[in-house]
Amino acid sequence: MVKVKICGITNLPDAVSAIELGADALGFNLYKKSSRYIEPSQAKPIVEALPPLVSLVGIFVDEYSPDRVMKISHAIGISSVQLHGSESPEYVRKLSELRVIKAFRVDKNFELKQLEVYSANAYLLDAHVPGQLGGTGKAFKWDVAIAAKRHGRVILAGGLTPENIYEAICNVEPYAVDICSGVEIEPGRKDVKKMEALFREIGRARQVLTRASAE
Repeated sequence: MVKVKICGITNLPDAVSAIELGADALGFNLYKKSSRYIEPSQAKPIVEALPPLVSLVGIFVDEYSPDRVMKISHAIGISSVQLHGSESPEYVRKLSELRVIKAFRVDKNFELKQLEVYSANAYLLDAHVPGQLGGTGKAFKWDVAIAAKRHGRVILAGGLTPENIYEAICNVEPYAVDICSGVEIEPGRKDVKKMEALFREIGRARQVLTRASAE
């Protein structure tokens, strides 16, 4: 069953709506330069108000030390982190207390062997847009994500919307999909109707994959 992460959460109503519609995970952007940045002190009460059994992910970009990442994560109450910068394999190994998603931006020069040196719990593939580190609304060629599955769990991101999520899931069959700008009114504010449409299409794709696996 393909899992769903709604990223760029900045407020409780959006978080609750995403969960009620079927999100398996929520992402909180803790990178100060992001247009979807949320202060740890603001994220904590949202996390505390959410029901159990939902995965909560903190997004970090080149935070100066793994200890700092762990300190912020523990203070908020999250146990999964997504590293979206140029963090080294050694940096990732030092975060073994947490579940780690290592993000990679895919462009024409991207090489899958980059994944091999990271001991991450999953690999997130996003589109490469100069000067931006995610949430760009841009897609990349999904055949890269299909090939990446031999290295571990792949989370597909980059330009996913209610209009293309069905095709993305059916073609790639990733471990999970990560949606941010595709269900927003503006950076950091979700559009409930877009999320409803997204989850309808995800449900349709899941049914197709379930039938295919049963045959």
